[in-house]
Amino acid sequence: MRRRAEELHKCSDSEEVEVWGWVRNRRRHGRLVFIDLRDSTGVVQVAIKGGVADDESLEKASSIKKESAIKVWGYVVHDPRAPGGVEVRCRRLEVVGESLEDYPLRKGVGAKTLYDYRHLYIRSPKVTALLKIRSNLVGAVHEFFRSRGFYEVDCPTIITAAVEGGATLFEVNYFGSKAYLTQSVQFYQEAAIYSLEKVYSVQPSFRAEKSRTTRHLTEFWHVEAELAFADIETLMSTIEELVSYVVTRTAEVSEKELGILGKKIRTEEVEKPFYRIKYEEALGILREHGVNAEWGIDIGADEERIISMQFDRPIFLTHFPREVKAFYHRLDPTDPRVTLSADLLAPRGNGEIVGGGVRIHDYEELMQRIREFQLNPEDYGWYLDLRKFGSVPHVGFGMGIERVLKWILDLPHVRAACLFPRTTTRIYP
Repeated sequence: MRRRAEELHKCSDSEEVEVWGWVRNRRRHGRLVFIDLRDSTGVVQVAIKGGVADDESLEKASSIKKESAIKVWGYVVHDPRAPGGVEVRCRRLEVVGESLEDYPLRKGVGAKTLYDYRHLYIRSPKVTALLKIRSNLVGAVHEFFRSRGFYEVDCPTIITAAVEGGATLFEVNYFGSKAYLTQSVQFYQEAAIYSLEKVYSVQPSFRAEKSRTTRHLTEFWHVEAELAFADIETLMSTIEELVSYVVTRTAEVSEKELGILGKKIRTEEVEKPFYRIKYEEALGILREHGVNAEWGIDIGADEERIISMQFDRPIFLTHFPREVKAFYHRLDPTDPRVTLSADLLAPRGNGEIVGGGVRIHDYEELMQRIREFQLNPEDYGWYLDLRKFGSVPHVGFGMGIERVLKWILDLPHVRAACLFPRTTTRIYP
């Protein structure tokens, strides 16, 4: 019966087992060969010894290359000298898939080489652990929304009009017509709330931003949600609950993987309530730190870093000026200079992880804002239709999965949180 690496410590001494996996390391001492066998759950030491294993198996083990795939039949021995306190003594070894050449990744290679060989580097135990934590985080996102009455919707990736601004669109030739890769599924979710009321999606978004910061990708995974019959307070409380739940839950179910990475998720950072400051207050913080922060500046990565360094929990940054937020943000009725918007910044200099706001639900107001931004109303025909037939106040937000992982795991760059990252300088592999 096949046993996975993490299951072997539960087996009794001398229990016959079958293990499958890949050769992570091999050490030869005469007629004794040790193989560190890796599978999706961990690594176990396999001992292939003359007189216990047949001669053919010993010969194969003596010359096998790193990352060859093998099956081993043997028995369990609990031995404190073995990694993890348990090993498998081999009786027979079968090569399933042989490595045809020496493995190109060796200790000490640089970051560029690791990303050039990302297709192989993801086999390392640390990257495997990180990918499992990512999976756990996405699982927690689904748990949160489904337990609170949200419906998951799948929205188009190929679109015809900009959501966040035309300068960051990837253009696509769609059978002779001009189309784009989506920056956000917001507009389609806004249509869906008139059927389902509360919806969410976990999908990729694409931004052609020529930013080379540690927080930017050209393709990233986006958690987005829209809620009907909601206001800015509902928006912020939903974001606060989501972030707190997801971070706490990820920490709870990722203990083993965090141990492999030597990391600890600071769950105290997501204790509620989160801080709240308005845009105007943020300008004051920036000025105190030597930034020439005039009204109307777009608070970018550098400014977010300064602001978020002042707090030990996430911070809602609200009421941005109308000129720095997209056309669909509703203006504050008490101060039309600003929008009913709310971004969430992660502490310790990590900056924005969530962007959201109250959407304009009035047809005439939306039409006025489209013209104010010098956009073509015909490009937004179906989006305007939503305001003609029973429009209601509604809100929405988007959260970047890679940015959240960078924050809670103290990663040097968001690309480390991806299976295969896409940046301004990398589209391979």
